[in-house]
Amino acid sequence: MNTHNNSTAGKVNSKAYRRLGAKTQGVICLIVVLGFFWYLGANMGVSNMIKSMMATAHDLLLNTVFYLMAVCVLTGAIGRLFMEFGVVKLLETILRPLMKPLFNLPGVASLGAVMTFLSDNPAVISLANDKQFAVYFKKYQLISLTNFGTAFGMGLLVIMFMIGQGYMWEPIVGLVGACIGCIISTRMMQKFVIKSYPEYEIQEAVQHEYEEIKEVERDNKQSLFIRILNSLLDGGKSGVEVGLAIIPGVLIISTMVMLLTFGAPASGEYTGGAYEGVGVLPWLAGKINFLFEILFGFHDPHMVAFPITSLGAVGAALSLVPGFLAEGWMDGNGIAVCTAIGMCWSGFLSTHTAMLDSLGYRTLTSKAIIAHTVGGFCAAIAAHFLYLLVSLI
Repeated sequence: MNTHNNSTAGKVNSKAYRRLGAKTQGVICLIVVLGFFWYLGANMGVSNMIKSMMATAHDLLLNTVFYLMAVCVLTGAIGRLFMEFGVVKLLETILRPLMKPLFNLPGVASLGAVMTFLSDNPAVISLANDKQFAVYFKKYQLISLTNFGTAFGMGLLVIMFMIGQGYMWEPIVGLVGACIGCIISTRMMQKFVIKSYPEYEIQEAVQHEYEEIKEVERDNKQSLFIRILNSLLDGGKSGVEVGLAIIPGVLIISTMVMLLTFGAPASGEYTGGAYEGVGVLPWLAGKINFLFEILFGFHDPHMVAFPITSLGAVGAALSLVPGFLAEGWMDGNGIAVCTAIGMCWSGFLSTHTAMLDSLGYRTLTSKAIIAHTVGGFCAAIAAHFLYLLVSLI
């Protein structure tokens, strides 16, 4: 009887603890949100704060999101065309010899790099869940695909966007920097996994007999024109879906970041216009700006907003670029560095948990995040010094 009573009391206490925890979280959340808007309202005025938020979000939607969606549609069409006519397979064949020496991955992993470069991070997970693909991997290698694929996520979109801003070779330097960051992130993750689970170093990812990857036979009965038309339209449709998916990130994250990045108008008085804010992030970055200048070559503390935003969504981070260029805060070096860190990170904080969960290794999420954070910083540093080297030639 006493045991039953103790068990019942324990369950009641557990429920009470959870209710208390939920209330505590609610109080903390309320304090943080109210404190954030109180600070903005105290500096800008409540009316101006609300008007600036709405005006900034509206301008981002019209002048940035639709531009990004157009880029997504075009890159999606090109990507689907490449897949239809075997260009992806050709690229995978060319890149395959580099996989083992650089990333310690089997050659077929190059297909994951190409697919995520043309689309987004989760593309590599759809491959990893295919047993005919996973059969080539050890367990620790398969897990590291989360970091490997993320470093190339939305790469084509990022590069095309930067080229669209009037820069040609700087985004290519950024691409090389992203590859360096990917090597570091992937190999770090592999070491973390082996250290936590030594048996994964020798265990096969898929426990069954060896199978060759089977190519899907394409239906070549359609005419060449129809195949091209279907590829372009289907790819463009997928680009629209990506463009719609980035709207929340751009409008929510970028609006908040811009409120914390930009300051008052030149007159010094807030008007409620778009891109007015309190300038907190540049003030904080200015305290350690010497580090960003040495490592990244950032000559203006406002630039720190790009890598911070890239943590959550690279599409949102790209929306900052036109404003930075217009203000004169970003130069060719900034384009190269932001291409590298934006492409390498590509919103990994918002995707790593889901990606590892789909693979069945959620407990390794923190290690993946640490490895990829280091990889992104290394990508930016590499891009900076590569830019300086190329500039001297």
